[in-house]
Amino acid sequence: MTAHHRDDTAPERRTEPGSSSDVVEVDLSAFGPEVENARAMWAADPASAALGMRAVEVSLSPAPEPAPESTSRSPGSAPGRLGRALVRMQVDRRMVNGHEICHGGYLFTLADSAFALACNASGRPTVAAGCDIDFLEPVRLGEVLFASATERVVRGRSGLTDVTVTRESDNRAVAEFRGRSRALPPPRT
Repeated sequence: MTAHHRDDTAPERRTEPGSSSDVVEVDLSAFGPEVENARAMWAADPASAALGMRAVEVSLSPAPEPAPESTSRSPGSAPGRLGRALVRMQVDRRMVNGHEICHGGYLFTLADSAFALACNASGRPTVAAGCDIDFLEPVRLGEVLFASATERVVRGRSGLTDVTVTRESDNRAVAEFRGRSRALPPPRT
């Protein structure tokens, strides 16, 4: 997921109503059948859609041979395969702070959304346990950003995911994010 590309195919869309005034369209064209858990999570996430975020790609890494212990997962998930996601967002007027640059909270939210997609791609419901972000360069009104998330390791229920946020115009990194994830335990029966 190094090159950003425009997909000219007709996207599949679902409208998610919030209240009568909060209807957002969620583009689900980036999701294949192998990442159904991430697709369902994104479809139910009106916050990311309301900020204009678009999932460009959500996938699993190729299966290693043999699957190393560090990437083992529970039954019902994709064994040995780590999640990846690419999310796009354009900075609009409501995201700019008093310094006329993008508020760091919006960069964080973009990175966090990509993080969530990557760590849920394997099929096991996963949440954030913690994270850190470093802001490297200012981002201005109108700039298009991409957050590229890659799960690095999963051990048991815990995982690490790195996210790089880049500016489309020069492909420079503007933020680096590291997320610590925790898979939810199976439901009790």
